[in-house]
Amino acid sequence: MVHTRCHLITYGCQMNEYDTHLVQSQLVSLGADIVSSVDEADVVLVNTCAVRGKPVEKVRSLLGDLRKIKARRPLVIGMMGCLAQLDEGQQIARAFGVDILLGPGSLLDIGKALEGNERFWALHFRDDLHAHVPPPPQGTLQAHLTIMRGCDHHCTYCIVPTTRGPQVSRSPDDILRELDGMLAAGVQEVTLLGQNVNAYGVDQGARLAGYPSFAQLLRQVGRSGVRRVKFTTSHPMNFTEDVAAAMADTPAICEFIHLPVQSGSDRVLRRMAREYTREQYLKHVADIRRHLPHAVMATDIIVGFPGETEQDFQDTLDLYDEVGFDSAYMFIYSPRPGTPSYTHFSDLPRDVKTERLGRLVARQKDWSARKNAAKVGTVQEVLLRGAAHDSGFLEGHTRGSHPTVVPRAAGADGPGIYPVRIDHATPHVLYGRVLDAQGQERPLLNFPEAGQQRPEAAALVSPLPMA
Repeated sequence: MVHTRCHLITYGCQMNEYDTHLVQSQLVSLGADIVSSVDEADVVLVNTCAVRGKPVEKVRSLLGDLRKIKARRPLVIGMMGCLAQLDEGQQIARAFGVDILLGPGSLLDIGKALEGNERFWALHFRDDLHAHVPPPPQGTLQAHLTIMRGCDHHCTYCIVPTTRGPQVSRSPDDILRELDGMLAAGVQEVTLLGQNVNAYGVDQGARLAGYPSFAQLLRQVGRSGVRRVKFTTSHPMNFTEDVAAAMADTPAICEFIHLPVQSGSDRVLRRMAREYTREQYLKHVADIRRHLPHAVMATDIIVGFPGETEQDFQDTLDLYDEVGFDSAYMFIYSPRPGTPSYTHFSDLPRDVKTERLGRLVARQKDWSARKNAAKVGTVQEVLLRGAAHDSGFLEGHTRGSHPTVVPRAAGADGPGIYPVRIDHATPHVLYGRVLDAQGQERPLLNFPEAGQQRPEAAALVSPLPMA
């Protein structure tokens, strides 16, 4: 496979981004070159998402384009990830002439897949995947670190247990060994990943097997020397107060928590098989705020789940106001073949779902505007990733994951973690100026002429992916 040129395209969550890095590192170790465009590639691998219908349609469109290129020149097309594991994805693969199909549990088979000239499909779950420690990413201040794979919950709308299999927690030794490599490579912010990080170790018998609880693992990671620690995602069913205590007691752990609620209606939560009630969710919020009064709260909400009434939706709006979320990922319910809700429930009309989503987005925008406005005048610790689309500015995010934009300044002209005084806020972006060690604003470099507008947020800041 020496001199094979590979290009990878990723759809979906942070777990998919981590898996793409894992495959890239495998390819490099086998002598392949990673190239930046389809035009340069001999092999194109598409890492797919199957949680909603929209990313599936994007994959269909991309595979159609790749098939046209393949008709003009030699090209190996591969599909990986959650969609590859499903009958739906395998039908798509056949229709578009996909050469390599790897499920989320078979990623270590990529070398074998490229050895021959025949079609290679692998959809099994390899045990050694959980113990595999990929090399650290290079040249980046932030990285994802998978601590577990799969999920043992069976929410009626979710295809993940089918695509990623049952929950398997990685050993703490492997996690910390991978973290050590990241720190040696200069990583300063690590996000721990899992479909349900709160359940870490439960599949291994937890403490009986020598595995720490998730709260204990958080403390271990926070003492490693890493500058910032985040984690996603948390299932309210398994959330425990000791996680909030660990966050409060460990300075490296950021005061940001993503706790998906999905609905504010107990009736809808039962139909979703979410295994908690509205009251239990609000108790978790109270526990978090008792330990972390200024915690930044984010959530997921599905609008228009089958059977959702106007009163059910109003319950969700009321919950949003009661919690006062800083941000939310909001989605119209998307029926996915193979899930219980697809099989047993009738979908709501599209216009009903769309109208409700519009009202929820307006509610979220109002709360985000208020929360962000309160940051004006404060100093925030911001990890700047690098240049925004407007090269006169840098983009990054706070410890609370607020997208942040600053003009380039002397001593702060590239990636790093800096103190930033916030001087302007929109519902979705903070704008500020980088400070020096004495708390003074650093002199600006190539500052736009007086009166020029700040860059539009949509043109600068990419949305943060989720698990």
